[in-house]
Amino acid sequence: MTHGDDAPHTPKGHTVVVGGGLAGVTAALALADAGVRVTLLEGRPRLGGLAFSFQRGGLTVDNGQHVYLRCCTAYRWFLDRIEGTALAPLQERLDVPVVDVARPEGRRLGRIRRDALPVPLHLARSLATYPHLPLADRAGAVRAALALGRLDLADPALDTQDFGSWLAAHGQSPRAVEALWDLVGVATLNAVAGDCSLGLAAMVFKTGLLSDPGAADIGWARVPLGELHDRLARKALDSAGVRTEVRTRVTSVSTDENGRWSVQVPGETLEADAVVLAVPQREAHGLLPAGALDAPERLLEIGTAPILNVHVVYDRKVLNAPFLTALGSPLQWVFDRTDASGLTDGQYLAVSQSAAQDEIDAPVAVLRERYLPELERLLPRARGAEVKDFFVTRERTATFAPAPGVGRLRPGARTKAPGLYLAGAWTATGWPATMESAVRSGVGAAGAALGALGRSRDVLPDFFGDSFEEAA
Repeated sequence: MTHGDDAPHTPKGHTVVVGGGLAGVTAALALADAGVRVTLLEGRPRLGGLAFSFQRGGLTVDNGQHVYLRCCTAYRWFLDRIEGTALAPLQERLDVPVVDVARPEGRRLGRIRRDALPVPLHLARSLATYPHLPLADRAGAVRAALALGRLDLADPALDTQDFGSWLAAHGQSPRAVEALWDLVGVATLNAVAGDCSLGLAAMVFKTGLLSDPGAADIGWARVPLGELHDRLARKALDSAGVRTEVRTRVTSVSTDENGRWSVQVPGETLEADAVVLAVPQREAHGLLPAGALDAPERLLEIGTAPILNVHVVYDRKVLNAPFLTALGSPLQWVFDRTDASGLTDGQYLAVSQSAAQDEIDAPVAVLRERYLPELERLLPRARGAEVKDFFVTRERTATFAPAPGVGRLRPGARTKAPGLYLAGAWTATGWPATMESAVRSGVGAAGAALGALGRSRDVLPDFFGDSFEEAA
């Protein structure tokens, strides 16, 4: 690692990236691709941020299930950049099985899937035959979707309204919200419609369902997330010449009268021409030097939302699909992670529970008592199966809360301190807190830094239109 005494010998353009999540890794790769010398610092013993894997009883377990959509062009670029695209393929065509376990006549399967037709006809047949909504609600959902498509995402007033009230004003019944809008929205926004900014919800539905027929096709890792976000990411960083230091926590960031930056870690000081803070908003607030933002306290006003993940290993196969969703049950999305985990006997299911404020701190015994019977309701084959293992993973601050008004709190990549930039899914990317938002923020911060360093941005992927100005 570079010491302060070595500063006079540091080539112009050295940048320190603080944080090794997707935003930080992306920023480091983008800067290195443009010829900048980069040092990446991560406090944890691994890269990947909140999308990582760990070992348990011989299995490789993801802390939580992460998916992306075909419209996530930034994350797809990231996968390609680390040579991981083949390990996280997309569906050939959107197909989401939805099981209602609360129907009087018994559980019933429906599907949300698309046809090879232009927007909005690509979803017409699926919605017309969707068994979980009465005919009037299906017709009403079409009208609401068309109204959503007419919203101007650049209108700041959308951020002040909540999505639930907008849906109610557009004739959406509680059943339509549960069986359609929240089915998609809770998983992508980590909030129910009533708690979510209309601006962010409109962005998700317009981009995912109304922009291109294949936009909502789902992709997910067929290998542990650590294989992508740690091993392959580190390999790509090494190949790009990035110096990566894990188990290295930054304690302060400061600048001198000459505009040079000093990044302090225990026992050492790194000198740099630019710094990218790619850490959670509260950590960024603690590292920002005075005057870097006009209202730094706004970072502390950005709320957080939890995600609870329930992991169950059965002695036999109980789910035949790669994943399914549930209605009439506390269960949300259930994924088969058997092959990815390395399990050779039985089946391993991961249950992803977004907007889990009421359960995030519940004891494992309580969660077991609640979720195992629900899995048996959803999956009849589970009723006679032996549970070999049951455990939970909790991400109490998994995402920023997409509440109305959050848009005004999210800063861009640039700060008022020359040479200091921000990255993270919580910054002003226009997207909710997703892997896509994290990657976009990393590219945006790199683009802003390259402009200030006098380096060409031609090598960077362009997710922002004509320039990086709005992203920064």
